Amino acid sequence: MTPMTTEGEKAPAAPAGTARRSAKRAVVGRLSWGLADQAASSMTNFAVGIYVARSLGLAAFGVFSLAWVTYGVVLSVSRGLATDPLVVRFSGVSDASWRGAVARSSGTALGVGAAIGAACLVAGPALGGRVGPAFACLGVMLPGLLLQDAWRYSFFAAGTGRKAFVNDLVWGVALVPAMVLAARVGSVPAFVLAWGASAAVAAVYGCFQSGIRPRVSGVREWLREHRDLGYRYLVENVSTSGASQLRAYGLGAIAGVGAVGAVRGAELLLGPFLAVLMGLSLVTVAEAARVLRRAPHRLGPFCLLLGGGQAAAALLWGASLLLMPDRAGEFVLGDVWHSASGLIVPATLGVAGAGLGTGAAAGLRALAAARRSLRSQLFASACYVAGGLGGAAVAGTVGSAWGVAAATVGSSAVWWLQLRSALRERHQNPISEVRTS
Repeated sequence: MTPMTTEGEKAPAAPAGTARRSAKRAVVGRLSWGLADQAASSMTNFAVGIYVARSLGLAAFGVFSLAWVTYGVVLSVSRGLATDPLVVRFSGVSDASWRGAVARSSGTALGVGAAIGAACLVAGPALGGRVGPAFACLGVMLPGLLLQDAWRYSFFAAGTGRKAFVNDLVWGVALVPAMVLAARVGSVPAFVLAWGASAAVAAVYGCFQSGIRPRVSGVREWLREHRDLGYRYLVENVSTSGASQLRAYGLGAIAGVGAVGAVRGAELLLGPFLAVLMGLSLVTVAEAARVLRRAPHRLGPFCLLLGGGQAAAALLWGASLLLMPDRAGEFVLGDVWHSASGLIVPATLGVAGAGLGTGAAAGLRALAAARRSLRSQLFASACYVAGGLGGAAVAGTVGSAWGVAAATVGSSAVWWLQLRSALRERHQNPISEVRTS
């Protein structure tokens, strides 16, 4: 019934409508900054990949790609233990609660970088050859790389995506002179150092942006408080990046290091969408957690819109790449273009499938359904490795690309089945699993 005033007139309904409009504008604003930040991150990753590919050639670019996918594994460890629990449990909380959590979360990311970086320094000389020096340099740069990523997650958890965008811009600006210097040296280790050093500049700037110092002494406390999520997310994330690394190493063993460079070249052509997928939880998990708290019935449609939109965008981008003239492709990737261009169709289908599944993954993270998301990710990772290496054994680089595409599209269905079951369970037992303090 419409509220009435004491004189029998209708009370104004404007405040409720205004509040809804303000909430929608806030969501659009946060997502817009997320898209802007991902655009900056995508351009940075794309520029690094293209510059290194053109500067080093196919074989050396393959070595750089091995260091890159190794960094992806370490990044997944940091996110699982440090920043994923932060986004799930400290999005939209009080400033005091957020600041205390960020100090411990960023300290955990820094500690992970220092520990695994030390292991890389030891492993580098043991590996030797062309790969060993690249891994040793990666070990030096890991703390700065992981801390920079932690600031991005922290800012999005607070709903201040603008700061994450600015931080990525700082990284991009610092990257320009660093890459020029690396090109003069002309070696893989030089490019790894340039890439990591510019990230360290942005990591230091993040301390000034937030006014927070990472608390390495709070690592044990953070891990203990969030072990119910952190360790499951750790396994889930490592299975994702570990599958990519196993595929890269296996492909190199089966078809040669040049095949790894070809696959990485195809990924660079789809770079904007791959970068969005890798860092999607910066925006979507935090936003899905807000949707869950304020309007739980809208979580499913939100995730469907998110996943479907990404899949459609990836297909459109892939279609445009098929129209790219060889001359333009050679200008972008140099000698890598001829090997990478034949992988555009399967790579596009793989990214579209991953984008569709990411929508469901964001919903499972917001629900804190760590067991279901872990189960889905382990299945997806096993399919990814089996498809990538099985395809490589049958038909080389092209077979590997098609195997990964089939595995990714099939796995997205599992993600959505798990989200549907989780939403049904929540409807039957509507008790939020997400803690906010």
